[in-house]
Amino acid sequence: MTTLLAFDTATERMSIALAHQGRTWVRESAGGAQASALLIPGIMGVLDEAGVELAQVDAIAFGRGPGAFTGLRTACSVAQGLAFGANKPVLPVDTLLAVAEDARQGEAPQRIWVAMDARMNEIYAAHYLYENGHWSTLVAPCLIDVAMLNEHWAAEAPQAVAGSALTAFAGLQTGQARLAPDASPHARAMLPLALTMWNDGAAVDAALAIPLYVRDKVAQTTAEREAARLAKESAEVSR
Repeated sequence: MTTLLAFDTATERMSIALAHQGRTWVRESAGGAQASALLIPGIMGVLDEAGVELAQVDAIAFGRGPGAFTGLRTACSVAQGLAFGANKPVLPVDTLLAVAEDARQGEAPQRIWVAMDARMNEIYAAHYLYENGHWSTLVAPCLIDVAMLNEHWAAEAPQAVAGSALTAFAGLQTGQARLAPDASPHARAMLPLALTMWNDGAAVDAALAIPLYVRDKVAQTTAEREAARLAKESAEVSR
């Protein structure tokens, strides 16, 4: 049976999972700025708990983004380091697709919009279709604001919406969609995606463990943050 290691540090949570001989081991903890120091010990802890050597792992899956800049760099660098050291391939998993998988209900066909808080009053969004046991991308991961996302949903009502933006933004017009605000890129949700990639021959060399960025600008100036705060307060007052 295929043995897969998966981890994601794109959000404030660090998530690690291992699939081996029909069993799954999961470890989750605070991530963010701590992920760079905690990820490798966490991975080694999961492997040790399962009694599995890194050499036994067939491939290393990691959340490639979009997400927090530092978190993506951490996941990619650790995936590269482990894969190079153990001579293993990597499986770059779209972080937003992992959120959709976490929100999926059963095997029936379903369309899921993922909307994750990207800070700076913006949202990481994507739209996926699950059908016949496989995912396809309807709208590729992008950076968008509330107004633009609402325009998408006005043109075609969402069937389901998942992700942290549901609690971070009050103005999302989700209509009658099923909501999954707690859905997250858990590593356990990455494992079935990684297995599909593995079976499809989508594993790549460790050198290709690179992040998916949809934002060139990773920080705001103090003035920009203050302007964004005032704009948000003004919008709340006007409602």
